[in-house]
Amino acid sequence: MCIRLRPHHLLCTQGYQGKGYNDAFVSNMNRIVGKLRGEGLVEIQLTFSTDDLCVCCPHMLDVDLCDSNEHVKQLDGKVVEYFHLEEKTYNYMEITEEIRSKMTPEILADICGECSWYPVSACRERLVGKHFG
Repeated sequence: MCIRLRPHHLLCTQGYQGKGYNDAFVSNMNRIVGKLRGEGLVEIQLTFSTDDLCVCCPHMLDVDLCDSNEHVKQLDGKVVEYFHLEEKTYNYMEITEEIRSKMTPEILADICGECSWYPVSACRERLVGKHFG
């Protein structure tokens, strides 16, 4: 099974700690992140649109549309630019390892600094290997 992920969700799935917008979102996120973290050969289809995590998000309004669409597209664009990603199939473990190898605290802050989950997630610890207070 190939999981569809948008670019910034490559970061979110690494920092995820079981919190979310509502029970349906958390349940879906737990299921998908469990698959991504539990199996080394999971293929993901990188999509520049709504993905398998978005389908249970209360902010999703329609396909490729959420109530903070400009912000979400900006996050995706920065991830694509920094890590030279394309809309294609990747091995999740390989692409996330590559992202972590290139990630710096400055890049992470530029991409995620305004995200509401940034202060309460494990993104900084898991993506740059340090805990920032």
